[in-house]
Amino acid sequence: MEKVRITFLGGLGDIGRNCAAIETESEILILDCGQLFPDEFMPGANSVLPDLSYLLDRSEKIVGCITTHAHEDHIGALPYLLEHISLPIYGSSFTLGMVRNRLEERQLLNNCDLIEVSDGDKVTIGQFACEFLPVTHSVPSGLISAIQTPQGLIVHSSDFKLDLEPVDGRLTDLDRIAELSKNPGIRLLLCDSTNSDVPGSTISESDIGVSLEKVFKSNEEKRIVTACFASHIHRVQQIAQTAVAAGRKISTLGLSMKKNVTLARQLGILDIMEEDLIDIESIQDYSPDQICVISTGTQAEPRSALAMASAGESRWITIGEQDAVILSSRSIPGNEDRVGRMINNLMKRGATVLHADHLGLHTSGHGNQEELRALHQAANAEWFVPVHGEYRHLVAHKDLAVEIGLPPEKVYLATDGDQIELSDDGLVLVEKVTSGRYPFVQGKILEHEHQVFSERRILGNEGFVVASVEIDNEENVILGDPKVTSKGWVNVHIAQDLEEEIARAIKEGIQKALLQKDATDEYLEQRVRRITGSLVNNLTGRRPMIVPIVRKL
Repeated sequence: MEKVRITFLGGLGDIGRNCAAIETESEILILDCGQLFPDEFMPGANSVLPDLSYLLDRSEKIVGCITTHAHEDHIGALPYLLEHISLPIYGSSFTLGMVRNRLEERQLLNNCDLIEVSDGDKVTIGQFACEFLPVTHSVPSGLISAIQTPQGLIVHSSDFKLDLEPVDGRLTDLDRIAELSKNPGIRLLLCDSTNSDVPGSTISESDIGVSLEKVFKSNEEKRIVTACFASHIHRVQQIAQTAVAAGRKISTLGLSMKKNVTLARQLGILDIMEEDLIDIESIQDYSPDQICVISTGTQAEPRSALAMASAGESRWITIGEQDAVILSSRSIPGNEDRVGRMINNLMKRGATVLHADHLGLHTSGHGNQEELRALHQAANAEWFVPVHGEYRHLVAHKDLAVEIGLPPEKVYLATDGDQIELSDDGLVLVEKVTSGRYPFVQGKILEHEHQVFSERRILGNEGFVVASVEIDNEENVILGDPKVTSKGWVNVHIAQDLEEEIARAIKEGIQKALLQKDATDEYLEQRVRRITGSLVNNLTGRRPMIVPIVRKL
């Protein structure tokens, strides 16, 4: 039978940039196209993308893209792909609604057809016969994808958990997966690894409602400001139900929260009556005990609604002793310090702050080990590749699969850029198709060279020193005195004397260098750099960025 290749363009080694290409000789089906929000090692970047060049180089083969659910790490890179090519995009109504909002902002809706699929639908995309199954996650209407290929059935779990009492009553369809495992059989399973190192099972999303009721009751005289992810519509639903039951009006804070609530209400996914909603501008017309604000900003993102309110910079809300702030989420790894600072700022303003660590106000949208066991047992796949996770999660998931009973040689531990091939003989690694230097977005610019981040870290930590020298090209002598300026290196009152000392050393050193008739511009620039750098380090013990400038006039 015809061979099938699966190329992992992102999402295997970190949580973000999820994107894979399922490929035959003539066609490519894309599975998600997400972005990654950068960490502190990429200062100034807005997002990191999959290596889309692999897809762009083969654009004539692409028959469509399946979007498994509406999180940014699965749909956020679509605008950057659609800037170059047109293609159909498949997903649930809510997922496509989120995609539509992003594409409208970039005026890219004409570059795609948005094709809605529902639970249990069977759709043929090119030569790939696809069946879509419901899955429970922290965003509505996620889909498991069962994709029939020339090498058998490939099942992608999407981000999933096994919630026996989901808010919307929509259960992960393990029964259908078990049926598929028997007929036609599952050749390859690609499964979410996020919580593969966490024992037990997650608590139900519905249990969060009980905790919310307790918090609302214990703060019934205060204004309640809740924060959760804007895409977590089920959490928004529970907050809204609790607020209405307590006789409170609901107001949204943050543009993405307002947009997502509007979309979910239009689709009938979110049940909030119009009379229970008020505009954020009107909250001052009510007493604190009559208001519940649902806000973005759980991760204290710069310029997010709650972060600005904590700093006293919100135009809509002033935090004070009348407020109880509920953070209904956990800090994403890497955000702990930032979230901690925001909590401190909220408390300094007099607010009571309650968060998930001690109140049961959050549950994960990703299944723990027992839930992964249940999925593996239902799927009974011949081959398995862990996806969606940091490397430690992928390793833990591999170990779990082997513990369950899958032969070690039937589990492949892939990482970003790996291209694997399914053939009649089994699964093998073909090659590494990406370099690991992923494109990133900053402002309106798409870049590939990561050197800029090391320069920014030096600038941010050590500052810079600029040393400039002007040389008479005909006489081969220095014109005037060298100029040395600095920023972020030392305080201004200290810098002045140090800059003058460095300028004198440069003048002396370059005068000697000019005695060599064949001194090149490159050599003179190196001399300025070395003299400046050596003296800067000797005088202060610091290592700022040195910027040498040599002008010949």
